[in-house]
This record gives sequence, structure tokens and C-alpha cells, in this order.
Amino acid sequence: MEVELTDANFDEKVASAKVALVDLWAEWCGPCRKMAPVVAQLAQNFDGKVMVGKLNITENEETPAKLGVMSIPTFLIFKEGKLVDRQVGAVPIQVLEEKINAQLA
Repeated sequence: MEVELTDANFDEKVASAKVALVDLWAEWCGPCRKMAPVVAQLAQNFDGKVMVGKLNITENEETPAKLGVMSIPTFLIFKEGKLVDRQVGAVPIQVLEEKINAQLA
């Protein structure tokens, strides 16, 4: 299950997860909408192992600015609260799976 992230809960939710995948997206973004089922599948595939969160950048502007996000979709991978990887743009599910698995190893 995906976790809805906000500027208010972002740090707490990400820090409490061993590994976290964060999808930064917006309603008006076509590639973001294309990636939504991929993110949902990742949440299912890694249930209990990885926190998969979604942060709407239209409603939450502070966190993307703090993280230097310039385009969406952007996928950020955190390990124990630290940013360890970043993927920008729509990609096949395998790309994100490999990045997540590298942090679980």
C-alpha cells in the first residue's frame, strides 16, 4: 500500500522506514499518471520490506524544493532516512526494482 506523504509528515515517514521509495508527482503530469500503476505494483511487490510513498508536488512545495527536484516524475530512494538514489522520468518497473533491490541487499 502506498503512503500519502506531505511536507508535514515527510521526514518522519521516510526516517522510520529501513528503505523508502518516494514518487514525486502531480495530477497534471502525463508521465506521472503513466507511472501510477507501476508505483502501485512496486508497493505490492515490496510490501513489508519497503515504504512506498507518494508526494503531490502541487500540494506540497517545500519538500521537493529542499530535495532539489526539478522535474517529475522523480523517484527518490532513501535508506535509513538518507537519500541514496534518484531516478527522473518514466521508466520500466525493472529499473526501479533494481534500484530498490540494491538497497535491500
